[in-house]
Amino acid sequence: MTSVLVVDDSPTMRKMVKAALLPLGSKFGEAANGLEAIEQLALQHFDLMVLDLNMPDMHGLEVIQYTRAYESYKELPILVLTTRSEHETRQSVLEAGANRYCTKPFQPAELLAAVRELLGG
Repeated sequence: MTSVLVVDDSPTMRKMVKAALLPLGSKFGEAANGLEAIEQLALQHFDLMVLDLNMPDMHGLEVIQYTRAYESYKELPILVLTTRSEHETRQSVLEAGANRYCTKPFQPAELLAAVRELLGG
């Protein structure tokens, strides 16, 4: 069974992401900010992280940089899901190591397809 970490400061958005990904049959972890995300990564294994950028305490870009700095997280697929649609933001996030960049509001079927692709299925 796959395990997905959903990181967003909005509880509503976390619920929406989990609802969109229910067909995967995955287990879900949640974090309300970047620091909680890093804590969750240290506590258990995840097969994928869905990550917001604009959060309190620690920006999503910093979370990406942190995860890519550690060998055990280098291969963790990261899908950024954000309201930021600027080309510069997209480019900096992908250069930092995110695997996919999607914008909010999202279409559940598109998010599910992107996650399936990242998980290799």
